[in-house]
Amino acid sequence: MANTYTQIIVHIVFAVKDRQSLISPHWKDNLYQYITGTIQREGNKLLSIGGTNNHIHILIGIKPAQSLSDIVYKVKKHSTEWINSQKLCIGRFGWQSGFGAFSYSKSLIPIIIDYIEKQEEHHRKKTFREEYLQLLRKTDINFEEDYVFYEP
Repeated sequence: MANTYTQIIVHIVFAVKDRQSLISPHWKDNLYQYITGTIQREGNKLLSIGGTNNHIHILIGIKPAQSLSDIVYKVKKHSTEWINSQKLCIGRFGWQSGFGAFSYSKSLIPIIIDYIEKQEEHHRKKTFREEYLQLLRKTDINFEEDYVFYEP
């Protein structure tokens, strides 16, 4: 799109299905590299990626012509296929349905990157559920707590 100038920075969060602790430290970095490649192939810019054994955080700059849902769908689909084809887990790996997405101004990017990079440390004090609910509250997203992690 000629003469289109944007800065769309989005913090994406999603968990392993049923919040199982399946992401191993032995292959976590390879998973992050795989996800980075998926994001870049779609023409988006990865700013940070991190997480723990049961969830992931991704900070990206997205192109305005792309749907956020499509980006997340491709990341989850391709990474699931990669994990299962490599037989990195006993049984079938899968991500939860849905995701959280939060937008931030450029001035907050260094703070969000630091937060994402320190996930392991952060989760010594707080569970993923506590963290996720706090993110929803901080960003004034309406939700019903009983249904946040509901899987139909």
